[in-house]
Amino acid sequence: MASNKGDIGWKRRTEEGERIQVSAKKVGNRWLFRLRDKRYDSWQTYDEPSLEDWLELLENVKRRIARKKVPFDEEARLIATIRERYPEATL
Repeated sequence: MASNKGDIGWKRRTEEGERIQVSAKKVGNRWLFRLRDKRYDSWQTYDEPSLEDWLELLENVKRRIARKKVPFDEEARLIATIRERYPEATL
């Protein structure tokens, strides 16, 4: 689903009911998100990901940790980032 090795991707629906694809990639110490509508559309930068997308990324990271594809401490760093951006979120 994701476009490059190391990308984590998923599909979801917008508030209008449109299907979109979301991709996230760790670059340095931050996560970069991208969006596209359909498979052959170009990826667009997604500068302000929603809480829903951050939580989906967290679930994907947890699964990858279990398969030893992501370092164990990445979960704690990601939770800290989510809490920084969305202090009201319950994790």
